[in-house]
Amino acid sequence: MNYKNPDEYGYYGEFGGAFIPEMLYPNVEELQKNYLEIIESEGFQQEYQDLLKNYVGRATPLYYAKNLSEKYKTKIYLKREDLNHTGAHKINNALGQVLLAKRLGKTRIIAETGAGQHGVATATACALLGLECIVYMGEIDIQRQAPNVARMKMLGARIIPATSGSKTLKDAVNEALRDWINNPVTTHYVIGSVVGPHPFPDLVARFQSVISKEIKEQLLIQTGNENPDYIIACVGGGSNAAGAFYHFVNEKEVKIIAAEAGGFGIESGKSAATTFLGTLGVLHGSKSLVMQTEDGQVIEPHSISAGLDYPGIGPFHAHLFKEKRAEFFSINDEEALQSAFELTKLEGIIPALESAHALAVLDKKEFNENDNVVICLSGRGDKDMETYLKHL
Repeated sequence: MNYKNPDEYGYYGEFGGAFIPEMLYPNVEELQKNYLEIIESEGFQQEYQDLLKNYVGRATPLYYAKNLSEKYKTKIYLKREDLNHTGAHKINNALGQVLLAKRLGKTRIIAETGAGQHGVATATACALLGLECIVYMGEIDIQRQAPNVARMKMLGARIIPATSGSKTLKDAVNEALRDWINNPVTTHYVIGSVVGPHPFPDLVARFQSVISKEIKEQLLIQTGNENPDYIIACVGGGSNAAGAFYHFVNEKEVKIIAAEAGGFGIESGKSAATTFLGTLGVLHGSKSLVMQTEDGQVIEPHSISAGLDYPGIGPFHAHLFKEKRAEFFSINDEEALQSAFELTKLEGIIPALESAHALAVLDKKEFNENDNVVICLSGRGDKDMETYLKHL
């Protein structure tokens, strides 16, 4: 089975598709018809790869975490996406999509953001390439991610707060989609995760697949084998995970582990663990697993990490879950915090709270001493210092 790419209608098994208002059809259809031809063209790849290398700072290191490995009695490698320009994996996709938008003749970029990293990455790409940038962000996230809000403003982006619902990521996506409907001709919506109508899940996964491409090359040099025994990443919508899993999903010997945000616990009513709590539904233009009531009302998610605070999951990951290709863990807020402090003290690396959920899998799973375990360290922890300080 090919897990990597959706069918022509954007479905991964039963998940995906494009469920959109009529007003959005021209935009989405324009993307569907052109995205592969543009991003696979020689001119696009030349410009994109040059920027990834000389602007973003790729390839990011695959770091053997000696102290962490000793503690857990296995071989742990960290894929250091936190060392990218802007501090997370989000720049891989933002740059790619803004380049694509320019080639489609768009002059105005909109984006949604939860943790603020995608907003910063999009604002950065727009500053570099000279496009107008509007970022929608939940009012609560604006408060808890103040450093990233300041960065976006400094980069010239306009921040518009989402004041409905839970005032977090889901609501920011709603506002961005409304904007796109009202400004279809000039505007491209840079979705930050592997969610939304086709072709966004595939488009974002392709731009993030550089993560697993590099892991293969780096692991081969370091261990003599390009495939790890385990690949672990955190999943909200799931863009860093899609990138980390991409070149391994069809390699049977590689075990895939996804860490979702358990919040206060699966039974608490304050969680974002979609594969444990979700049912089949449509959210933000695609069919996937969604946390919802029996009559289809979205249940407000909760996570200590703004980037995992989402009531759905990308169709790519829903398919991996349904087919049992990936094992999913629910990581509570407290467990994520403990893992963040542990990595900081053992390796001198302060991770983003999102990435800390992936690290927490080390306490939940038994590994053999000869296993090569690769964890995607999707972002750095500067943006979460206020939360960390409360728990020091």
